[in-house]
Amino acid sequence: MAAQRGRPRGFDIEAALDQAVEVFWKNGFQATSLQALTSAMGLNKPSLYAAFGDKETLYLRALERYAAHHVAGHAAILAEEPDGYRAVEGFLRSLATMLTDASLPGGCFIVTGSADCGGAATPEKVDAALRAALQNSEAMLRERLLLAQRDGQLSAQASVDVLATLFSSIVGGLAVQAKSGASQDRLYQVIEAVMTVWPRDTAG
Repeated sequence: MAAQRGRPRGFDIEAALDQAVEVFWKNGFQATSLQALTSAMGLNKPSLYAAFGDKETLYLRALERYAAHHVAGHAAILAEEPDGYRAVEGFLRSLATMLTDASLPGGCFIVTGSADCGGAATPEKVDAALRAALQNSEAMLRERLLLAQRDGQLSAQASVDVLATLFSSIVGGLAVQAKSGASQDRLYQVIEAVMTVWPRDTAG
């Protein structure tokens, strides 16, 4: 008798989670209401709580799903492209393509969510997860830049830490511009301009 409670017939937990990703992607954590979530996911509140727990837990699940479905591919470019310059450029261009994809909410789930970091209404675990995601992006870039430097593709005098922070900041800037309506071509132009800072050794 109680087994049916909280889960309507035909409930698809993966599809519902995808809808939650979309709502949080558009609005961030604080600006997303339970009403918006239940409406998008096709669930009532008891069903949502039964399947996902509270809003905080649902957000963390959505963040994990976003990372797996929408970030992993960009990270693979950094890892698999043998040329350091092309790896970073390809990473940024791949992001720009996603950020301006009309079939997606626009902008970046993590960057949109990071606006809530430090807010009194943002749960500690949500704040920590968002900060970790931002730090992970910069860490991936730093690791790839170090490899490029070791392979002689990046000047030995270049500060890998500064460049990693620069390119990570560009990711945030591209996301904000895309959310504001910038076109894919414009973001590509920005990336082309940014990549001119890539320092190479000129000797020989």
